[in-house]
Amino acid sequence: MNDLDISPMVQADGGTTTPGYMPGFGNDYETEALPGALPQGMNSPQKCNYGLYGEQLSGTAFTAPSHQNERTWCYRIRPSVKHSHRYQKIDLPYWKSAPHIAPDVTSLGQYRWDPVPHTDAPLTWLTGMRTMTTAGDVNTQVGMASHIYLVTQSMVDSYFYSADSELLVVPQEGRLRFCTELGIIDLEPKEIAILPRGLVYRVELLDGPARGFVCENYGQKFELPGRGPIGANCMANRRDFKAPVAAFEDREEPSTVTIKWCGQFHETRIGHSPLDVVAWHGNYAPVKYDMRNYCPIGAILFDHPDPSIFTVLTAPSSSPGTANIDFVLFRERWMTMENTFRPPWYHKNVMSEMMGNIYGQYDAKPQGFVAGGLSLHNMMLPHGPDRTAFEAASNADLKPEKLDNTMSFMFETRFPQHLTEFAGKEAPLQDDYIDCWANIEKKFDGTPDKKWGARRPQLSCRGIERPWSPETRPLEKKCHC
Repeated sequence: MNDLDISPMVQADGGTTTPGYMPGFGNDYETEALPGALPQGMNSPQKCNYGLYGEQLSGTAFTAPSHQNERTWCYRIRPSVKHSHRYQKIDLPYWKSAPHIAPDVTSLGQYRWDPVPHTDAPLTWLTGMRTMTTAGDVNTQVGMASHIYLVTQSMVDSYFYSADSELLVVPQEGRLRFCTELGIIDLEPKEIAILPRGLVYRVELLDGPARGFVCENYGQKFELPGRGPIGANCMANRRDFKAPVAAFEDREEPSTVTIKWCGQFHETRIGHSPLDVVAWHGNYAPVKYDMRNYCPIGAILFDHPDPSIFTVLTAPSSSPGTANIDFVLFRERWMTMENTFRPPWYHKNVMSEMMGNIYGQYDAKPQGFVAGGLSLHNMMLPHGPDRTAFEAASNADLKPEKLDNTMSFMFETRFPQHLTEFAGKEAPLQDDYIDCWANIEKKFDGTPDKKWGARRPQLSCRGIERPWSPETRPLEKKCHC
């Protein structure tokens, strides 16, 4: 049993659950919802207690190195072959997989979107998924896709798993419940969840409507980044990740199971709930993480470190130091650097950067990048602060300053990210985003001690001259600069 609560709770639907979570990332957990359901000292007894079936869920190849090998032993009411029948192909038209290159959509450029609006349409976790970009190739198990989800109703007697990928879920509005084979995860904004490849689950709406972001990882699993000289602490700590305790359903109801396999969706019909794991042990499990526990680090004298110091999770590639995906978090933190341009600097990057705003204001883009919005800066395309942010940071009084009420993130990949038709034609694209750099002026005149700064007039996007101040904002309401 786990040490959170050893008293099973009987649910109205005939299942039982032990409330709570188990701490740790990549731990070897063990948990049971009924006493004695978990075998001790062995994995596959001749007869399991309660008439359960022993079954292994493997997240890596059998021969993967021991420090990377992941598997979980499940003790369930029925083996998974009873949760699988004949398959029928179905269409989820807004959920795309790589390679997906739309011939009439241009992916080359700097892009930014307003939040995808909510709708009155009945949308579940499956029908409400909207793919924004794809990268790599799902068939060769490299790359990723980025999605927006809109959920207005719960899945009822409907279940899902992806054979293609693990999913990193980043809520922005509303609360969701993930009822999985291995237990229940309740998820709210400022938290994230990782749903492993092959895990069966149902998604229920707790508070809605719900909107958020998903990174679909085709490649190697997410892991914690190496800290190097940072040492053993800070950034994301293993103890703050939480895996669910065992819970199960014993329900005889006609149900559907949808499977994502090689970018296609198939449905099978069964006569019961597949969430029937009464006990389990292993290190292949869903987890959630509260991003308010992320401990950022940074420079305390001068200069601006690379954004890699804000990496929460990384999915490695075959090239050391170059990730298939990095999940990077920009949250509240203190800025103390002397004689330093503090916001992110101008740059071009071999990696492609998809950013999302959970809440608040991002320091390099004080206008236009709103909560629920996204931006894409594809590989080797220049980007950086708009003029307002540049002028403010260049002339600021460099006293210690706390960036408060802010939480943004980045899905960064070594692959180019290709826009879907939805991203290019239906999502609320800010057509004038590229114009936010239009009024950056030339300051060079050959004078080494040239003085410039807060007294200099600023031109708005509409060419209106006005005195510059840190509070300066474009005058036109439609301008996103």
